[in-house]
Formats: sequence, C-alpha cells, structure tokens
Amino acid sequence: MSSDPSVSAYLISSSDAGVSAAFTRLAQADLDPGEVTVRVQYASVNYKDALAATGKGRIIRRFPCVGGIDASGVVVASDAPQFKPGDEVIVHGHGFGVSHHGGYATLARAPAAWVNRLPAGMSLLDAITLGVAGYTAALGIDAMELNGLHPSKGKVLVNGATGGVASVSIDLLAQRGYEVVAVTGKPAQAPYLRELGASEVIASADLPSGTRPLEPALWQGAVDSLGGAPLSMLTRSVRKDGVIAAIGNAAGLEFTTSVMPFILRGVRLLGINSDNDPPLREHVWQRLATDLRPRHLARIAHVVPFEQLPQAIDAVIGGQARGRTVIRIGG
Repeated sequence: MSSDPSVSAYLISSSDAGVSAAFTRLAQADLDPGEVTVRVQYASVNYKDALAATGKGRIIRRFPCVGGIDASGVVVASDAPQFKPGDEVIVHGHGFGVSHHGGYATLARAPAAWVNRLPAGMSLLDAITLGVAGYTAALGIDAMELNGLHPSKGKVLVNGATGGVASVSIDLLAQRGYEVVAVTGKPAQAPYLRELGASEVIASADLPSGTRPLEPALWQGAVDSLGGAPLSMLTRSVRKDGVIAAIGNAAGLEFTTSVMPFILRGVRLLGINSDNDPPLREHVWQRLATDLRPRHLARIAHVVPFEQLPQAIDAVIGGQARGRTVIRIGG
C-alpha cells in the first residue's frame, strides 16, 4: 500500500477543557476500517468541518476523530471489486469526518459505499471544489426539477449566496438557463456572484420581512442554506407550485410559518440529505460531469496548503471565506 511509516492527520479531540484540534501522526493501522484506502490529494473546509474542529457545533460523534467530511485522491488499496489501485475518487457522506476518520489526512480508509470514481473529464481538484457542497447543490437541483422547477417558469433565489453550496448552486442553475437571484449579507461580493451567473444580487436586508401568512409571490423556487427566519420568508414568498430545497441551518434550526403557502399555493418544501446510497450518488456525480457541469470552479475554489488548515477553519467559522476553501494535502 505505502512505504510511509505513518499518516499525517489533523485530529479533533475532546477533554475536560473542551474540543481541540491539532496535527499529529497516526499509524496506518489506526485508520478506521473500510474496503477502500485512498491517498488524499485534496480535502475542503465546509461550515460543518469548521464547527466540528472548533467545537462550536456538536458535530463529532466519536473522539478522537480525523476531521474533513470530503476528500479526493487516488486509490492505493481496495477490497471492493468496483475500485482498483490508481482509480481517482471522491469520498464523502455518512460518517466520514464525523464518526469515522475523515479527509484531513494523507491517507483515508472508508467503506466502498462512501466512495465514487471520478466521472470522465473531472479532475481531483474539480471534484473537491464541488465536494459535499457541490454534490448537495446538484442533489437539491435534481430534486427541484423532479418537482417542476424549469428555466421557463421564472426566477430562482439562492440565499447565503457566497457560501460553498450556494456559490455552486448559482453556477449550476445559471448554466442550466435559470434566472438566478443571489441574496447576500455581503454586498461587496456582488461582482463575484454575477461572475458565477447571478442575474440579480439582493441584500439580505431588502427581502420581505413581514409576518403575514402570504407575502407577494416572487420566485418559482429557492435554494435555502440558512434555515430559520430566511426559510420562513421563502415559504411565504414563493409562487404557486413553487419549490424550495432546504440544505442548511446557518441562520437557525427552527422556523415558523403557516400552512397557507402549502395549501393555497402548493409550495413544496424539500429536505436535502446528502447521505445517499450508491445509485443516487452515481446519478448526481454523472450529472455534475454532464448537463449540470459547472463553469466557474476555478473562480469558486480558494486553495491553501495542508499546514494552513487551522487558519482556513478560522476564516470559515468567522464568515470570512468565500466559495470553497480547498486544502491541498498531497502532490
């Protein structure tokens, strides 16, 4: 498999003093069980990763745990017939980086059901720039289109627009021909959002903020990464037969609305869970390589070396990051 005596890893631990994270060395035998062992080339910093590493969210389900909920790299050993050494793969989902050692390591081992071979024409950097965020964005768009979303039906709102999932969502939707309205609390980032394909950029403060059961119907659909009050507003301002993909909770776990949008306008609220079985995972990754192929991944990615991971985590948790923060681990 490898002549390296140990694995460089970023390990999250817990003690009476709280949650902490630090670089360490692990023996290869210390990696969690799984059919596929991958030499990691890239990982990324998702908001969930930042919460986990800083202890600001109850994310880690087993301590100690190597962080990183996604990684791309090259298979070095496999007991699964669908993978062989040399295959380029993306690993994400389920317990990866949460209850199972994750991607912040030079080697990762995972169950085969958590691994996808890269589609033709997709690089390891492309794959991790998409990562869990891009996969979730594509999964949400796929579900919305199955529920009637179509470019001919009007505007699609994307909130929390500078975040990872939202940035990729704007790119994917615009590439499909949708008229995308990007909503952000960072108005200085409007040029970036327009570069990704947003036709309109709105400040978060300019959205409807009333509490009526129904607000003016403005959008045919929305990708919501915030939850809380912003999601409540969306349920009340989506047009007849509109559809909302709920993918995050950065603004809160709870929201309040009424049944009126659902029974008078037929609004559909779709929960998007990215822990999927292999057939759906393969379907979504193939769409990301074909009809949902993004156009601006190089603009979305901010690549930093492995040793700068702690600073990158601080930037994400502090709301200073934009797009996708990619960690170069190998190569």
